[in-house]
Amino acid sequence: MALRHDPKRGVIFMLAACALFTAMGVLVKELAGRVSFLEQMFFRSAFALPVVMLIVLRRIGLRGDLAGTLRTKRFPGHVLRALSGTAAQGCSFYALGLLPLAEHTALTNTTPLFVTLLSIPLLGEKVGIHRSGAVVAGFLGILVIALGQGAFTGDYSGAAHWGMVAALAHGMFSAGTTMLVRTLSDTESSGTIVLWQSLLMTLFSLFWLPFVWVTPGPFDLALLIAIGLIGGLAQVLLTEAWASAQVSFLAPYSYSSLLWAVLFGWAVFGDVPGLSTLAGAAAIVLASLYIMHREMVRRGTRR
Repeated sequence: MALRHDPKRGVIFMLAACALFTAMGVLVKELAGRVSFLEQMFFRSAFALPVVMLIVLRRIGLRGDLAGTLRTKRFPGHVLRALSGTAAQGCSFYALGLLPLAEHTALTNTTPLFVTLLSIPLLGEKVGIHRSGAVVAGFLGILVIALGQGAFTGDYSGAAHWGMVAALAHGMFSAGTTMLVRTLSDTESSGTIVLWQSLLMTLFSLFWLPFVWVTPGPFDLALLIAIGLIGGLAQVLLTEAWASAQVSFLAPYSYSSLLWAVLFGWAVFGDVPGLSTLAGAAAIVLASLYIMHREMVRRGTRR
């Protein structure tokens, strides 16, 4: 998709996408006590698939070759990318059932920290003092959130413990997904990557369905379908946002998800984030933005 160079359009779509992704998280959290997160993952992937197909068809046009878009010589890479994406989604959905929405959102925004760490052994990158310091600051933010949840004080429930572990695992798997997409994009079109991601993630989530299936009532079924449709629509808006303006310009607006999480968490679940959550989230966001800034500086220096 060609870059439209419309910053205002990009900001509007980014804010809307973040709001919809957070709203999807509210539905996942609402269903957590009644429907397994694995079953929710299937509905998320399956009902988002038609939306993804519409995006791809729009990109290739009426005369486009859908079979050609699916054609690839790097199928194992797509499988790895879908596996990491499924793992990231599973960790996120599982954590949503255990953590307040604001804490969950803050901890799952740690992907840039893990991308920086994984780039050392996987890409052989040298991480200088600037990015290293930002990573340390980000993980100190995680520690502050954990302390606010009662870590190391004896007032730390098992649910909160595993919720935090899962949320951080999401950041790690999401970082792996990001790096795999970078590698695949060297030879594969974005349509090919997106299509295989959606198809394979639906297939992987279908594998677990017989083991966890609970027949939902009409209301829960409506929520499950809404999870897929809202998630698919949010993905469309996010794609349009990135196509409208530079990443460096839009990235700060992506952290509006934290504001939506605080608002929705308070309005729907009555959760009011404490000072530790706000301080820790601020440290994670600032560290991630600084890492992005240093990455842009490095690219400029190479050029």
